[in-house]
Amino acid sequence: MLGALQLGIMAAFVVVLVPMGMAGWHLSRNKMLFFSGALFITLAVGVHLTPYFPSVSDFVSSVSSVVIFDNRHSCVSLLHGVVWNLTHSRRDSSKYDKSWAWSSDDDAVSACAFQKLTRSDASDLLNGSWVVVAGDSQARFVALSLLGLVMEPESVDSIRGDLFKRHSDYRTVIDEIGMRLDFIWAPFESNLTDLVMAFKRNRNSPDVLVMGSGLWHMLRVTNESDYGVSLRVLRDSVVSLLPFSPELGVDGPITGSVSVRSPHLFWIGMPTLINSMLNTEEKREKMTDEMRGAYDRELWRSKLLRQSGGPLLMLDMASLSWSCGVRCTADGMHYDFPVYEAAVQIMLNALLIESHQKL
Repeated sequence: MLGALQLGIMAAFVVVLVPMGMAGWHLSRNKMLFFSGALFITLAVGVHLTPYFPSVSDFVSSVSSVVIFDNRHSCVSLLHGVVWNLTHSRRDSSKYDKSWAWSSDDDAVSACAFQKLTRSDASDLLNGSWVVVAGDSQARFVALSLLGLVMEPESVDSIRGDLFKRHSDYRTVIDEIGMRLDFIWAPFESNLTDLVMAFKRNRNSPDVLVMGSGLWHMLRVTNESDYGVSLRVLRDSVVSLLPFSPELGVDGPITGSVSVRSPHLFWIGMPTLINSMLNTEEKREKMTDEMRGAYDRELWRSKLLRQSGGPLLMLDMASLSWSCGVRCTADGMHYDFPVYEAAVQIMLNALLIESHQKL
């Protein structure tokens, strides 16, 4: 027994500590990757040692599923439990000030202790990270909201014009925290697929990948079946980027995966479309509630979203924009800044949960 235990400890040290030492410098630059690595190290040691301690093995098997479900599934599924407060603006009574918070009336939401990250918190979380936001105008607003959280207000004002150049990409590096953000104009699903496949070819993927599309397809193509096919192609390309298939959990590697490190993946859902407020006749004719529902069903069937067995966690813009309401949009499609701010805070809280961090 003692000899086997010593052999197990030696194997754990060789397998775990040598790669840890080699990767230590890089991990110290990226907090999300550091905590993911630390979790892997802990699990690896446990895998090597628990067979020699039957009681520990029994304990781990009995509680691990409960802990993982509670921390990673239950709380993540409650992230969109927000409520809005709209009040008449003191500066202009015809306008409204908008604020939001996680519901305090829902005990389950309160137990998760979600938090609005400050600039310091977000900078700490994203330190040394490469973030890619790709998609249409909704994605551009998400990118702006994220930059607005980690940059000083005057800096955000100075880059706003470049970020919102029509149908163009934008890249920036925030030197203070070593964070790189790329916005990629990719209004169609095929554009997103091309982007993901480029990551795979280059064997280099971002730490955080945020994508979304659908509005342009609905307006220009107006065919939900074609949209569904494009989403399934995109899903297959994303899965090929991962070290493990979402359907296989951690038991089966994907051939040709770019690296052991897996990016954090998010999908920007389409917002609530208020048909009567859309600003062109073509939009009002094609972007109906019925068509929107059909597109949503195809998104679910594609298994692109984690909620339906896929790899990407949904940022539910429909829920956030619906609960904010008609006073939060001027054109029935693009919403006021607080809606995208809420989406970014939901994303960052998901990152905290999934990297097992606390601020």
